[in-house]
Amino acid sequence: MTPIEPRYQSIAFDRFEVDLRSGELRKNRRRVRLQEQPFQLLALLLEHPGELVTRAQVCRKLWNADTFVDFDHSLGTAINKVREALGDSAEHPRFVETLPRRGYRFIGELTLQGQPPAHAEPRRRTPSRRRWLDISAGILAVSVCALAVVFAYRWSRPRQALATLTASPFTALPGLEISPAFSPDGSRIAFAWNGDPASGGKGFDLYVKAIGSETLLRLTQHPSEWVSPAWSPDGTQIAFHRIAGTDTGVYVVPALGGQERKLRSTRVPYPVAAPISWSPDGKWIAFGDPLPREPGDRIFLLSLETLETRQIPHNRKCLHEALPTFSHRGNELAYICVHSTNEFELYSVASLGGPPKLITAFSNIPPGISWSADDSRLILSQAADGGPELDEVTLTGGSLRRLDFAVDAAWPAVSPKGDKLAYSASSGKTDVWRKDLLNPESPAIELISSTREQDDAQYSPDGKHIAFQSTRAGSRDIWLSDVDGNNLVQVSKLNSNTGIPRWSPDGKKIAFDSRRFGNLEIYVVDIAERIPRKLVTNIRKMSGPSWSRDGKWIYFKSYEALGQKIYRCSATGGTAVALGGQPDGTLPQESFDGNVLYFATRLANTGLSMLSLKGAFPESAVEGLPPIIQENLWTVVPRGVYFVPADSPKSLRYFDFATKKIRQIFETQKGFGDGLSVSPDGRWLLYSQIDEENSDIMLVDNFS
Repeated sequence: MTPIEPRYQSIAFDRFEVDLRSGELRKNRRRVRLQEQPFQLLALLLEHPGELVTRAQVCRKLWNADTFVDFDHSLGTAINKVREALGDSAEHPRFVETLPRRGYRFIGELTLQGQPPAHAEPRRRTPSRRRWLDISAGILAVSVCALAVVFAYRWSRPRQALATLTASPFTALPGLEISPAFSPDGSRIAFAWNGDPASGGKGFDLYVKAIGSETLLRLTQHPSEWVSPAWSPDGTQIAFHRIAGTDTGVYVVPALGGQERKLRSTRVPYPVAAPISWSPDGKWIAFGDPLPREPGDRIFLLSLETLETRQIPHNRKCLHEALPTFSHRGNELAYICVHSTNEFELYSVASLGGPPKLITAFSNIPPGISWSADDSRLILSQAADGGPELDEVTLTGGSLRRLDFAVDAAWPAVSPKGDKLAYSASSGKTDVWRKDLLNPESPAIELISSTREQDDAQYSPDGKHIAFQSTRAGSRDIWLSDVDGNNLVQVSKLNSNTGIPRWSPDGKKIAFDSRRFGNLEIYVVDIAERIPRKLVTNIRKMSGPSWSRDGKWIYFKSYEALGQKIYRCSATGGTAVALGGQPDGTLPQESFDGNVLYFATRLANTGLSMLSLKGAFPESAVEGLPPIIQENLWTVVPRGVYFVPADSPKSLRYFDFATKKIRQIFETQKGFGDGLSVSPDGRWLLYSQIDEENSDIMLVDNFS
């Protein structure tokens, strides 16, 4: 048997013990017969508990590059033998879970015995939100598997550059600097900045700064919600995508300054869909835009000669498509395929046409991608528990490697020569504030504060307590305080990305979602015992819980199919039933009379829809309510809804259901964080405010 280098002498779970020295599986101390390859597969799964082990990883572990096998059949046989030995089931797994077309994951609880060998290298901690997926579902024969193994060997060799790279500030300006883009010669970086005193901090404008110089050149005079730039191949112009209400669109401006020119209006609703790319031949600008009469963002090519547009062939597997990025040679266009807010895939498509090719899959929102100079890799930013991170993705095989030197890193850009990497690194904090709705002219009071994040504060039904999510103890968990913000108590310690607390009507329990081991789950905690218990139902990938007014049901969204749907199940668990909801429907709230369920229709720039729980009317939009800035900045009260409008992100407004009139309540000095809650007596509003926010452009030399 090929020796398996163990970190531990043996691993135990349930009544089983895996002896990594002898290569034996035992149950109740009796040996269970398991052949060599199935044992190696089991050991590989146990080395990565709770993590996805891709089919490509299994291929490399079990078969050498010169071995010719029917990979799908052989892998299926090996996994079946593992399940048979463990008495496990593919349909209702206790130990080994299948992720279709992607790989497998060990989901049992482990006990590690013995000590790691002295020569074993420490494993890097992997954030629980990260689940690396792969494209190896299509591997059928040895030739493809062998190529993957050979490439994996080359990829696994230490890259001294990555081990010693450091990032230094390219900008250190007040406010936010985002969306860096290198000039074709790599000497300058264009970026967006919202802290210029000349604009009063009212939004982002476009700037250029040369590497090694502190001189800024401001190219636009139109503070906007977002700006994403792209250089022309000859370096004389910069195109940019601006999000600014009715002025949203694709523009171009001379790189040395001059009059900007609008090329096309767009309706892009949020920054992650705004990045654009200029083709190396100078003929096209790739951009994303929503479809006019149906849900879904698509990728288009804008001709610089005729200003006509054409849509790239739509991948039917994708609810949305975003982040188009031309390769340096111009023969490939990479983009992100969005299945739901929990399922993403990275594709490339030939710029002259052809079927899209899957590169890899992942589960966190991706703020930016960029090609390496030789077009063999992509740099992917994706959200994580401790802030966005950067990963290198191989074009062949789809393996990912985290770039540990990049902290809180979004919007990556690689210089044309590949010797430099730029990205935007952010930091800040949010605090919980209270506003008197009966006296909105009186100043707001800072109620719960720390050096970390406090969000989504919610009044208890009796108005005596506040539940909120916070990173004040490290990971994001649920906390409880008195109504004045004192006597803080941590009620969950799941060490994962936990959030969205919602009280039961009797005020005794709190439901919340959590992403443990990459799995979206809902937990319910009794505030007296403070032990979170998983809500067990027939639906997976659940988030955004809320209670019915009578306490019998818990509503949530799920990512079971393309997009997501709104479900409900008994508050004690059991079979869940789909209620409806648009493909991006999220964060349901029941009306106070229990007759209507309201929900946001997408993550940002969202409408509000409603469906009747009594069958009185079909699903429909809330007529007269303007777009809301994001999914969790609205809350229902008996006669209306408080919300933050998309076109005025520092304003709180009230919409009356009966009259359909809107009135201004107050404006914040700084931006809103996540969540709104009104006290039971209707007098007080809890909200989070972004009290500190900063991001700088970081520069890494000798990257390639």
